[in-house]
Amino acid sequence: MRVLIVDDHPIVASGCRTVFADDPEVVLLEAADAESGERVFIAERPDICVIDINLPTVSGFELARRILARAASARIIMFSMNDDPVFAARAIDIGAKGYVAKTGDPQDLVEAIREVGKGGVYLPSAIARSIAFAGPAFARSPLSKLTSREMEILRLLSAGKSLSEIAWLVHSSYKTVANTSSIMRQKLGVRTSAELVRLAIESGIGVTVPHGAGVARS
Repeated sequence: MRVLIVDDHPIVASGCRTVFADDPEVVLLEAADAESGERVFIAERPDICVIDINLPTVSGFELARRILARAASARIIMFSMNDDPVFAARAIDIGAKGYVAKTGDPQDLVEAIREVGKGGVYLPSAIARSIAFAGPAFARSPLSKLTSREMEILRLLSAGKSLSEIAWLVHSSYKTVANTSSIMRQKLGVRTSAELVRLAIESGIGVTVPHGAGVARS
């Protein structure tokens, strides 16, 4: 079983190597961002992809979308510092077979890889309970109103990216990104991009992306 780990923190890949060091049936492949992760997937076609949500440039959600567009049967586990059930629900929505929080039990990732490797799905019990019993709290979360693509654009806006930069990063047109930004403002009841950014930060989706990383300039 070949497992691709896409995470920009070397300690995560190192930890995975340690965990599976004595297992001859598991071969680990590594990438540090969405672009290299996509290249490794195309070249190696791993059995499982473990993808961190908070990657440099575009997020793990965007990488998962690209991988699933290439191979609908790809088995993906999303890996995140965030245990908010909204993030887990979005991972399931886009087609991930598992979601593991880095703040949980380290054994969760091992179990997820084993279960998804057998063709199953995996959610740690704590996250599964959060989703099942979130109820009104889930509905009140601003992020629950957004699609994974809208969350991606909101994330990049919070990182200071312009609409044209975002369009390049997510392989879309300027017009589509601008329209999506307008739709998000309507959904979330805000009037300006600055208010969108503030909401993103308050919701935990706002991240710092190195300015200009991966962006082609004319």
